[in-house]
Amino acid sequence: MPYSNAMAAKDLLRTPAVEDYSKAIFSLQSRSGEPVSTNALAKRLGITPGSVSAMLKKLDELGLITHAPYRGVRLTADGRRLALEVIRHHRLLESFLADLLGMPWDRVHAEAEVLEHVLSEDLEELIATKLGHPTVDPHGDPIPNADLELEERSTRRLESLQAGEEGIFVRVSDADPEMLRYLAGCGISPGDHFVVRERQPFGGPLFVVFGEHEHAIGGQLAGAMRVEVDQTSPELAHGPPGHRVRTHEEPVDGRD
Repeated sequence: MPYSNAMAAKDLLRTPAVEDYSKAIFSLQSRSGEPVSTNALAKRLGITPGSVSAMLKKLDELGLITHAPYRGVRLTADGRRLALEVIRHHRLLESFLADLLGMPWDRVHAEAEVLEHVLSEDLEELIATKLGHPTVDPHGDPIPNADLELEERSTRRLESLQAGEEGIFVRVSDADPEMLRYLAGCGISPGDHFVVRERQPFGGPLFVVFGEHEHAIGGQLAGAMRVEVDQTSPELAHGPPGHRVRTHEEPVDGRD
């Protein structure tokens, strides 16, 4: 699906900042389904609300956003397409750097943040073909396809699981390199099967078995790890008294 004529005419006005804002609005809007406030965008980008307001005016002039009075902004169809294009660049680059160049998964995000803005469509296609058209990046995040369609898998946060539940670790936020290094040091990566052996009360950690090793996982890490739970797991079928399985999807708080 091509850009609209208006968008094509304004391509030369695209800058890394415009692309970063579009990407950030897409992420925040996807998470809540609501218009994105200036303050929320400023917090995500680590800048002042005044700076955000000035850039939002530019995005509005480019036809990338619309304003919801007293609530915030939403991406237009062109804005959403731009965000997905940059996300596709970013996640393909992460896969290229990790899978073909052997770069550790805790370093690929920062490199892709720079390269995503200069990747040509021809090079994007060459990378995708070389990688075999991957559907997820090294952190398990879905990669938009060539038509810029994004398929999100239904997942749960690891922290929501109970003892006896099991499944596949599929995705983790790439926002914290130290967290990724910790998981790598534990030999844990997306695609690994796990079983929750025990859950400590009062917000304590989960004792989770990956392969032949058990790990205590809690706090921020358990909240950042997304999993697909085996629907035949005994805890899903019966569950402890008062336990309600959460099935809704919450987007990962990544930065791409």
